[in-house]
Amino acid sequence: MQHVSPIREPLVTGGKTYHDITEDVSRQVEAKPNIRWATALAISLVGLAIFAYSVYRTLWYGIGEWGLNKTVGWAWDITNFVWWVGIGHAGTLISAVLLLFRQKWRSSINRAAEAMTIFAVICAAMFPVLHMGRPWLAYWVLPLPNTFGSLWVNFNSPLLWDVFAISTYFSVSLVFWYIGLIPDFATIRDRATGPIAKRAYALLSFGWTGSAKAWSRYETVSLILAGVATPLVLSVHTIVSMDFATSVIPGWHTTIFPPYFVAGAIFSGFAMVLTLMIITRKVYKLEDYITIEHVESMNKVIITTGSIVGIAYITEFFIAWYSQVEYEQYTFINRAFGPYWWAYWSMMTCNVITPQLFWIRKIRRSLTATFIISIFVNIGMWFERFVIIVTSLHRDYLPSSWAMFSPTAIDVGVYVGTFGLFFTLFFLFAKYFPVVNMAEVKAILKSSSGVTHSHTKTMHATEKELNTNTRHNNE
Repeated sequence: MQHVSPIREPLVTGGKTYHDITEDVSRQVEAKPNIRWATALAISLVGLAIFAYSVYRTLWYGIGEWGLNKTVGWAWDITNFVWWVGIGHAGTLISAVLLLFRQKWRSSINRAAEAMTIFAVICAAMFPVLHMGRPWLAYWVLPLPNTFGSLWVNFNSPLLWDVFAISTYFSVSLVFWYIGLIPDFATIRDRATGPIAKRAYALLSFGWTGSAKAWSRYETVSLILAGVATPLVLSVHTIVSMDFATSVIPGWHTTIFPPYFVAGAIFSGFAMVLTLMIITRKVYKLEDYITIEHVESMNKVIITTGSIVGIAYITEFFIAWYSQVEYEQYTFINRAFGPYWWAYWSMMTCNVITPQLFWIRKIRRSLTATFIISIFVNIGMWFERFVIIVTSLHRDYLPSSWAMFSPTAIDVGVYVGTFGLFFTLFFLFAKYFPVVNMAEVKAILKSSSGVTHSHTKTMHATEKELNTNTRHNNE
């Protein structure tokens, strides 16, 4: 008799067998696109068209199309860059760190979270390239020989560290995500009936056979990549924070930025994962795999990181007062009570006050409340980046150069357009790739389903599942 822990609720509900998992997850890949998916994709494509037009205007006429001025040289572009990088943080954390800590609750959500990471980093990378003004010379940031026409890059610049950190993070995340997809691609390959689908998934699955040796190597590579990715979770946003912390501008020159930015990135990333997963579980009827337990576990991470962010806000104010540097003091008073007070208090409300509702278990386990609060968190984290960047720049040491920033239609268009890019990629992923990691959910089924599977029933389901792979081996 299998012992079921009375402490932890099951992570897979509905009395599923191995075959049920394959059927439930593969169904959305094999079914023809429905009207809801087509409508959602069409709306995303409209956003993508807005993005394309705004980028065209930016490239053709220059970044004078944006609302930047001589005092506020960074604004929406870098705000959006840091925001998207932050959203891309949760995927690798869920995949790598929780894998190393053997947290089983990651299994149903890691696939979509990893995909979200990759799409968010693509959106983030757009902004520094566009801000260059001459993106066709973007290769100058790479350490290429002078024969390529560029001077040797400045390794003392944290902007250059961004290039290395984010490109490494993207590469490792992409490989990690794809390696995890290979066994599931093989399952869909063996179930495919159409010649195009069969050929496409055969190519994507890299000839996966499901042999013991293949599984052994799969596990080894996953652990190695998790070990490589874990320091990246901390380093990427630490380096992004150094874009600000290594300057001498009041409000930026502070040592709290690295841990505070990392906590904020995990905070916003988990909120975005929840926003997407709550919709995905409903649309694809995955309630038995993405359960209330998953939602509650993620809400606990949100309340922890949200509290860290709240402490960081208070610490900034305290240190500004304690330092007795009048410029630092003025910057923080100006943030809270100056012309951009509305942005500051929006940030405080969304990031510090709203997540505290998760201390109440009923709210923590409510899908509606979680969905609303997750959106509030991401709005608040956008305002956080806006407050840090714009309110620190618009009042400098010379009152004669004080200025206000107002976004233009092109500023808004590029930002809104990145949502079009992000959701276009996400909807294509959700339709043609399995959104739940079948192999990993099957691995935790026996210990985490809350159902006692008899030896015969389990063996029958396993044989049924592996039958196609055996046939493929024989061929």
